[in-house]
Amino acid sequence: MRRSYRDAIVGFSLLGGVVIFSGLTFWLKGLKLSRETWAITANFTDATGLSEGTPVTFRGIQIGNVQTITFSAKDVQAKIRINKNDLVLFKPIKAKIETNSLLGGDAQVSLISEGDPIETLKILPTDKDCMQKVILCKGDSIKGNDLTNISKLTGDLNKFINDAENKKIISKMVSSIEQFDSTQENLDELIRLTKLELYKAKPIINDLKRSASHINNILSSIDDPEVLQDIKSSTSSIKSFTAKMDKISDKVEEIVNDDDLRNALKDAAIGVGKLFNDIYKN
Repeated sequence: MRRSYRDAIVGFSLLGGVVIFSGLTFWLKGLKLSRETWAITANFTDATGLSEGTPVTFRGIQIGNVQTITFSAKDVQAKIRINKNDLVLFKPIKAKIETNSLLGGDAQVSLISEGDPIETLKILPTDKDCMQKVILCKGDSIKGNDLTNISKLTGDLNKFINDAENKKIISKMVSSIEQFDSTQENLDELIRLTKLELYKAKPIINDLKRSASHINNILSSIDDPEVLQDIKSSTSSIKSFTAKMDKISDKVEEIVNDDDLRNALKDAAIGVGKLFNDIYKN
């Protein structure tokens, strides 16, 4: 009887150890066997670094893990199990594969929320009336960004070089640079000719400056009240002189047109002529 009791204790102890070990294993992998978990799907074009059990984080805190990975001809689908049903992530949301450094390391999936939080929202992602247009809900599918490391960058660079060589991009770039150099030379020649024309126009510009200076001096002198008074006085004198000259001209014309005066002048001239003839005869 005692032996059977001891065997039962040993058996239960072994069974308890197996259960504790299994629970500890699940805990280390980030799994929780409870009703708080919910799942989403992330689609990647390249699942390099991913495996079942890969940690899933949000703002550096682990919130779940990758449960399963499937693939098709178009993409790779990773089913992500999230351990907290009260985690509200506002859309748009994307999943990004990251490592500890650019050179490599353990991979993890980071969920990035780019939406604006709504403080008054009380809906949970596991609710039946979850707002799929606003927050990440149970069963949603999101876009994933592939892992970026040295190998991928090198591959992308090689692909770019190959595409550039196939499409003769480099030769087109060289041709464009040569055309740019030719355009630059023409532009330099145009600038040189422009400078030469400006140098030739410099004396004309200086003369214009001096003329403008003289005009400014004349205008400033005219603005002087004394000068304006002198101009008015001179104008009045000229008008008076002109009027007097007009009167004199009228008088001279009357004298010249007088017949008696002309006859008298003729007789006087004839008499003077006879007087001189008589003098010279004697």
